[in-house]
Amino acid sequence: MAEVTGKVDFKVGDDTYQTWYKIVGDLTSGAHPLIVLHGGPGVSHEYMTPLVEIHNKCNIPVVFYDQIGIGKSFFEGVADKPKEFWTVDLFMDELDNLVAHLGVQNGFALLGHSWGAMLGAHYASYRHPVGLEHLVLTSGTPSMALWEQSTRQLLKALPADVREAIERHEKEGTTDSPEYEQMVGIFFEKHVCKSPWPKVMEASFAAMMQHPTVYHTMNGPSEFTITGTLKSWSCLDQIHTITTPTLLTNGVMDEAQDVCVSPFFQRIPHVKWAQFSQRHMPFLEEEDQARYFQVVADFLTYA
Repeated sequence: MAEVTGKVDFKVGDDTYQTWYKIVGDLTSGAHPLIVLHGGPGVSHEYMTPLVEIHNKCNIPVVFYDQIGIGKSFFEGVADKPKEFWTVDLFMDELDNLVAHLGVQNGFALLGHSWGAMLGAHYASYRHPVGLEHLVLTSGTPSMALWEQSTRQLLKALPADVREAIERHEKEGTTDSPEYEQMVGIFFEKHVCKSPWPKVMEASFAAMMQHPTVYHTMNGPSEFTITGTLKSWSCLDQIHTITTPTLLTNGVMDEAQDVCVSPFFQRIPHVKWAQFSQRHMPFLEEEDQARYFQVVADFLTYA
C-alpha cells in the first residue's frame, strides 16, 4: 500500500503555516480521492486512520491531514493566537489550499467526522466547490445549538452523582480536576467510544491534551458545555444549497443524536441516512466497523 506524506505551506495574512498530510494510494491513478476531515476541533487525525479500509475496498486514494494547530500541523505560538484567529473560514481556507496543492480540485470526495462533518457541511454549503463529488457527514450537526441540545439531554440521563459533579466543577471553574475528568470519562464511555480506547484514539486525544488551545478556544471545556467561538455557529440556513450527493451517519448511543442529524436529512436534496448501533466512532467500534466501511464504500462507488 503506497503512502506519501508531506507538508504544504498555508498563508494566513503575513504568516505562513504548514499543513501536514498523508496520502494512502496513488493520486495519479485517475481515481478521485477521499479527503478525511478529523474532529475536535483540535483532535489530530490518527483516530481516523482506520478509514484506509476505504482505499482497500474502492481502490481510491485516501488523504488524511492534521488541521493547523494540532498534531503534525502544530506550530509554535498556537497558544498566543487571539480567539478571533480560530474561525471556520480559516479551516475552509486551509482545505481549499490543500485541495489545490494536491491538484484534485476537479474531482474529490470529503468525509468529515464530528467537527469535521460540521466543517464539511459548512464548506459544501458556503463555497460549493465544483469538484466535490460526494460528501459523507458522520456524527455531525449543522448547528452548535443543536449539538448542545443533544449532549445536554444525554448529560441529564447520566447518574445524578456524575451529572452533579460535572455541573459543580463547571460552575466553579475546576474543569482541570481529576474528578471532573473521571466524570466526563463516564460520558465518553457511554456516548463517544467504549474503553479500552484503540491506540489510534489514544494518540489523537493525547495530542489534544498536549496542545488544547484549538479545542478549548473553539469548543470549550467539554462536549456538552460550549463556551468557545463555535457557540453561535450554524450553517442550518445554507444546507439546502448542498447539491452534492450526501451520506449521513450517526449511532443510536452517539452524542450526535438524531436532533443533530435530522436537519441534514430534511434539507439536503440528495441525501441518504444510515444509523449504526453504537457510539460516536463507528469506524472504531467492532459492532459497527464492517458495516460502516461497506456503507461508505457503496455510497462512494454507486451514489
